[in-house]
Amino acid sequence: MPSPLASRPIGVFDSGIGGLTVTRALMERLPFENIVYFGDTARVPYGVKSTATIEQFAQQIVDFLMQQEVKLLVIACNTISAVAANKIRARVSVPVIDVIEAGARNAVAVTQNDAIGVIATPTTVNSNAYARGVHALNADARVYSQACPLLVPLVEEGWLDHPVTRLTVQEYLKPVLAEGIDTLVLGCTHYPLLKPLLAQEAGSSIKLVDSAVSVAEQVAATLSELGIANPQRAEPDYRYYVTDIPLRFQTVGERFLGRSLKHLEMVQL
Repeated sequence: MPSPLASRPIGVFDSGIGGLTVTRALMERLPFENIVYFGDTARVPYGVKSTATIEQFAQQIVDFLMQQEVKLLVIACNTISAVAANKIRARVSVPVIDVIEAGARNAVAVTQNDAIGVIATPTTVNSNAYARGVHALNADARVYSQACPLLVPLVEEGWLDHPVTRLTVQEYLKPVLAEGIDTLVLGCTHYPLLKPLLAQEAGSSIKLVDSAVSVAEQVAATLSELGIANPQRAEPDYRYYVTDIPLRFQTVGERFLGRSLKHLEMVQL
């Protein structure tokens, strides 16, 4: 007898649209799960805001998603994961999976020489959350973090294989590659779109850890462990809620998602 929770949706949330790469990884890994996505597009970016403000915003989003009767929450935002994941876990009774913990876990599993590079936004790097996540699992690992503030706007511009983006990536990777890393964590949900370019510039000897894929794997394992995976094989229900629909949201969102964005609704928290 399947659990009554099984048909409930997975809740995924982010400060904006970057979390759609995590949603895409979930759709590919778990094609029959219903998903509710929430992007706080009116108040993005979170990276420049104080911890107290980020925690407050995250709580409002979580309360909204819990009203949608989700069975599991995915924090698809590195900034929220870095500063508010523990508060969120304390607030809800459903499992909570965040991109940083999933990425750190995956990096520790694949590194051979314990030298791990992390590229992320300045806020995520300054929070030291990836280093803490890695060290909690492997005290001997060395983590080299590099803030890459220019990559998010380049991705949103759609310059995924542009000479400007390539040069920018080369500059950002120089210091981490100099440390002899064998594993590179993509510590921002925008970066999976740059995976082909990053793989070329990092070189074939370096393994890329995509936090979006790491999250999808962890969600799949958690659902099966708790016996709450959706047994139905019909078309899943995908819903998207945002706090604002900016001009280019549809085009950028569909690029991130790799499919059309239907059932998009604007809500006020």
